[in-house]
Amino acid sequence: MRLLRTALLCLALLAPAELAAQADTTAPGAQQGQWNSPSVLALVNSAISLRQQQLADTGLRDYQAMARGYLTFLAQLGDEFRLPPKIVKADQIAVQVFWKAPNQSKQILVGLRDTLLLPGDIGYYRDRYGIIQNNFPDRIRLGDGNDVRDVPHPLSPLGRATYDYALGDSVRIELGDRTITVNEVRVRPRDPSRPAVVGTLYLDSQSAQLARMALTFTRAAVLDERIETLTVTLENGLVEGRFWLPRRQELEVARTARWLDFPARGIIRGRWEICCYEVNQSLPPDRFVGPEIIALSPDELRSYPFGGLVVDSIPEDVGLATQQDVELVRARAEELVRARALDRGRGVALSGRGLSEFIRVNRVEGLALGTGGLLTPIPAFSLSAHARYGLEDEKAKGRMALTLNNVRFTPELFAEWDHRDMGDIAETSRARNSLAAQEFGSDYTNPYEVRAAGVRLGIGNAAGVRWRMEGAYETHRQLYVHASPANGSYERTFPVREIHGASASLSGDTRYMEGPAGTVYRWGGRVSLAMPYGSGSSGDLAGRASMTLDVEGRVSGRRVFSRTTVAGVVGSNPLPQHRVFLGGPTSAPGYDYHSLTGRVGVSQRVELWQSVPFVAVPLGRFGRAPASMTIAPYVHAAYVGGDAAGGREGVYPSIGVAGLFLFDLLRLDVARGLRYGRWSFGVDVSRDLWGIL
Repeated sequence: MRLLRTALLCLALLAPAELAAQADTTAPGAQQGQWNSPSVLALVNSAISLRQQQLADTGLRDYQAMARGYLTFLAQLGDEFRLPPKIVKADQIAVQVFWKAPNQSKQILVGLRDTLLLPGDIGYYRDRYGIIQNNFPDRIRLGDGNDVRDVPHPLSPLGRATYDYALGDSVRIELGDRTITVNEVRVRPRDPSRPAVVGTLYLDSQSAQLARMALTFTRAAVLDERIETLTVTLENGLVEGRFWLPRRQELEVARTARWLDFPARGIIRGRWEICCYEVNQSLPPDRFVGPEIIALSPDELRSYPFGGLVVDSIPEDVGLATQQDVELVRARAEELVRARALDRGRGVALSGRGLSEFIRVNRVEGLALGTGGLLTPIPAFSLSAHARYGLEDEKAKGRMALTLNNVRFTPELFAEWDHRDMGDIAETSRARNSLAAQEFGSDYTNPYEVRAAGVRLGIGNAAGVRWRMEGAYETHRQLYVHASPANGSYERTFPVREIHGASASLSGDTRYMEGPAGTVYRWGGRVSLAMPYGSGSSGDLAGRASMTLDVEGRVSGRRVFSRTTVAGVVGSNPLPQHRVFLGGPTSAPGYDYHSLTGRVGVSQRVELWQSVPFVAVPLGRFGRAPASMTIAPYVHAAYVGGDAAGGREGVYPSIGVAGLFLFDLLRLDVARGLRYGRWSFGVDVSRDLWGIL
């Protein structure tokens, strides 16, 4: 017994050292971050074997489950998509899911309802209405084979020769009521120019089973050239303690196009929750006859008991620009693969800042017709050119720019001979202004001629702000009225000082960001310096600054919107064209256009939005406008000072109310200026659309 106790004690003392030595050489953390290390390859090979075994036979003969989820289509417009996407259509879906070994799948759409939140004619590929079985087959296919086709799975025999693998951190994730430890395995293609996935696999540390995968695709894998990003997140859970089956899935497909120079993005987001598994029910073989995804009749789909309204149950983050999983996958992809393997060139395209680049009406040019184009001979360079001719002033205008792409600072050489508008705030959309100018002589533009050449430099993002610098040599000249409206007459153009000289500016702007008390905000600003000569200017340095801040929040469930614009000019002899101009439906409703001018100006508006019942307007195949409209009462105050023209220094308050119709795309304003002001009425489109008009 003494010898036995001694032997057991020796084993107890030696075992930890032996195990520790073994851990030093085989533990995943020992070779973390190394591509194709022995430990990660052993883990991946185990996962591949388990996956093939599960597809063959693990005691799982069949199952049925219920999947419920959403398909939402969102639209996003604007410069670099700095405004959050808006929901156009939301579909709530219920699907019965059936599976039978070795790899038979059937999905029956049993419930479907949708709501159209913006006008559109939207359809989806058939496989968008079902979930992804078995974490994809060995060759991945999406969008009925139109988005992605025959891409090797990273946990397939073919994938083993296609991809590089590296161990990341060991992390704990929650799967329903379970918390497990998983090993993060990063995946990248060995040849980035070939069709492949890029992303991360999360393998259970105990069994090497696939618990979660988050993938995007190389540029070569995406067949639709319009697709900017395509990301998939699949999450599995343990059923009956031994079968890893789908639990939660997300898909995002973002297609990008440019409407002229105004980018437009359509985003499809699918989100599924799978539950209520019944395992090994001896499903009949005829259950799997025919197409994999089928649907009940329209009447049966409508009768499914969803409960509540579609818009009530849409996840809160669907309509916002958070997209944490998507951004994580994209960031990881850019980290693992050269950016050129994920991006694409553009070639030749029609170009313009909006519809008014091609046709517009104002008091100087009358009817003006234009055109423009963008040439990208190689991804590194692009050349843009725009030209316009006014039928009444009989003058050509234009601009040209050569841009160096895909570099950190994005330099651009430019030259222009064009018109520039005074003021910091556009009072109306250009389309509305052209109609009003043509028919009623109401032209809310104040142009002067600018000839300039210089360089612009995009200097990247810092603290969420996109910064740009510009240096140029400019000349400014007076413009005169040449046109006549159909009714009434035009006012004279504002006098400017004709000068020439150097200028420099720094500008920045942000996307919407989260603020205090549940608010979101964005801001943009510009600071400029000029050294003008001529017409009473002798090279004295003059400065100008402006900033706009938008804030949105909710009070008692109602949307509150605030817009603040501040601008000012400094210098001993500032140019008239650099003064602050207020007055008009946006900067000072109820006061004449640009009737408030000074060295300093502030425009402040606060609106309270409230939805009220209204007539549902049929829109044919685009659906129906909601049976509601938005009422937005507002208060406004404008201040001018610092040598205000005509002795009008002070605060000019206004009150008004806006009605927003047809998906809030059409806006009717009624306002009253309270200090020597008047009643004003206006009709325009939503400000979000001004950029494309």
